[in-house]
Amino acid sequence: MTYSVHLIKLFFDIDDHVFRIGKAEKIKNLWKLAFLLSSFSIFIYAGMGLVGIGTDMISNGAVWLTPAEYELRKFWFIIGRIAFAITLALGIIFIPSFLFYLITAIPYQKLIIMQLVVLFVMLLERIIWVPLVVYAGLDWYVSPFSFGIIASYLTDMSFLIYLFGSVSLFQLWIIWFQIKFLGKLATIHKGWIWLTVLVLHISLWLVTALLADADVHLIGGWFE
Repeated sequence: MTYSVHLIKLFFDIDDHVFRIGKAEKIKNLWKLAFLLSSFSIFIYAGMGLVGIGTDMISNGAVWLTPAEYELRKFWFIIGRIAFAITLALGIIFIPSFLFYLITAIPYQKLIIMQLVVLFVMLLERIIWVPLVVYAGLDWYVSPFSFGIIASYLTDMSFLIYLFGSVSLFQLWIIWFQIKFLGKLATIHKGWIWLTVLVLHISLWLVTALLADADVHLIGGWFE
C-alpha cells in the first residue's frame, strides 16, 4: 500500500490517516513536503527579520551608527534568522523522529510524517503571532495563545514568564497529536509514550526559556 502525504487532510480525519500510514509500505511526497516546509520556515523568519521583529538590540544603538553600518548589522541579523530557521526546521523534523524511532521502533519515515505536521503547526503559530507583535506589540511569551501572559501577572521572574510563554494552545495540541499518532502505531505501553512526549516537550520549554533569558546578552555581545 502506498500512502501519499497530504498534511491538511491529516487534520480532518486523523484516525483514518494514521491507520493508513501504519499499513503503508511506501510513502510518497515526504521529502518534497519536508523541503517545502523548510523553505516556508526560512521565508517566515527572514520576513520577520525584514520587518524588524527581534531587532531591538540593533535599533537601540542605531543613533550611533552610520546608515551603512546599520544596514550591515541588519543584514547579518537576517542571515542569522535564516540559519536559525533552517536549524529549527531540520531539528523538528529529524531529531524527535529519531528519538521516537529508538523508543517505539516505528519506521522512521512514518515518524517524519508526524513531525512534518508538528512543524506545520509551529509555523502556523508563528504566522498568527506576527500581526500581534506588529500591531499590538505583544512579545511571543505574552501571546494570548500562551500561558506567559498569566505568568506575567503572577511573577516578575523573566525565566518563569518565558517558560510558561513557551507553553501555548498550539503546543498542547502538538502533544495530543503526537501521543495519538504514536499510540496508534507503537506496540509499547502507552505510559512510555506519554512519558517520552512530555519529557521531550518540557525539556524544549526549559531550553527555550533559558535561551530567551540569555538572548539580550547574546545579541548584545554579537553586535558590540
